[in-house]
Amino acid sequence: MNVYEEAIQFAAEKHSGYVRKMCTLPYVIHPLEVSVIVSAMTDDLNTMAAAVLHDTVEDAGVSIEEIGERFGETVKKLVAAETEDKRRNRPPEETWEIRKKEVLEAIRNSDNIEAKKICLADKLSNMRSIKRLYDEKGASLWNGFHQKDPAVQEQYYRAVLDSLSELSNTDAYRELEETVKYIFR
Repeated sequence: MNVYEEAIQFAAEKHSGYVRKMCTLPYVIHPLEVSVIVSAMTDDLNTMAAAVLHDTVEDAGVSIEEIGERFGETVKKLVAAETEDKRRNRPPEETWEIRKKEVLEAIRNSDNIEAKKICLADKLSNMRSIKRLYDEKGASLWNGFHQKDPAVQEQYYRAVLDSLSELSNTDAYRELEETVKYIFR
């Protein structure tokens, strides 16, 4: 197996039993979708592996050290770049704003285009999910989020687009831009 195939197996195992927020889809669908989106922007196996592993540290109890030992330093750095400090000792509603500011700062300060591709793919996958929920529930969908104010969500996603503008020539960027316009019209 190559590093990407190993990462798929590992992510499926670590996310086993988890479901996506506000739906019944197995959680692993999200990191798999992120890796597919990334694969349209690069054929680098380390980047695709990191894309499928991007939530294992944040949401599945895997240490960043384990990622490095198992998948190498490049994958470790890419996963670390996409991992939020969830501050588990505080309610997520309390930490949402600071976590998103940290994400934006990390994007703006990064010169790693592969990490930015993973970030773009992650945000696009999230917005696809939000769009499905929006089409089903309308504006009430925001009640299921830690940040319930759609204006604040819009500000965040528009800042993400601005921070990732060097990828504006990709289909993923254009789709994210269109989805943000659709949701926050």
